[in-house]
Amino acid sequence: MDYYLISTSAKDRFPAGVLVEEFVLCEDYTAAGIDSAEWGSETGEWLAAPEVSRAIRSDRALRARVTPVGRRDARDAYAYLGGGELPEEDRLRAYFQRRQPLPASTPLHLGTAPAKARRYRILFAGELGADGLANVQTVLRLVPTGDPRVVGKASGSADGHGFTWELRRIGAGIAWCVDVTVRLGAGPVATLGALLLHHRQAIREQGLIPVTVERFA
Repeated sequence: MDYYLISTSAKDRFPAGVLVEEFVLCEDYTAAGIDSAEWGSETGEWLAAPEVSRAIRSDRALRARVTPVGRRDARDAYAYLGGGELPEEDRLRAYFQRRQPLPASTPLHLGTAPAKARRYRILFAGELGADGLANVQTVLRLVPTGDPRVVGKASGSADGHGFTWELRRIGAGIAWCVDVTVRLGAGPVATLGALLLHHRQAIREQGLIPVTVERFA
């Protein structure tokens, strides 16, 4: 699960509520929707929050009030705000009453990928600062490309699969994405899911908000 602290204003980073999300993934690890619930210190109750999930990805002003955190920080903030002990994740899922659907489409076969290759895009809302960008470059082992559209590129292999990924900036302060190409081998396809999750969390930890996981081939 992904946890976020929401403050009352961008200037005052003191949290006033907790948002919990979970991506709903298809068999090929593309995103079909986002389940979410929000707890506010004023109401003291958990409510389904698809509108909030949608807004933090589209509204820059609201996004400035949102801080991605891990479960430990969410637990501490929840207790400090008077919520008590943060519910276990199975219990939190009971509050996911209304799903925020994500557009689904058949993968586009662009004719540029080799046989048995898949191309994915993990899209993020927000902007990376200099420190965040440096951290991502380290964690994802990115090598500069010299292409202004591609910040860095890396490759690796696991369980017989070959992977290549690129970090791209989309517009100025609009969005970022990681494009992943996988050449499937004989190993378990779950390895692909683990890599996509790792890359999504690595960038989320630097303050960006994951929007979707799309497949292009």
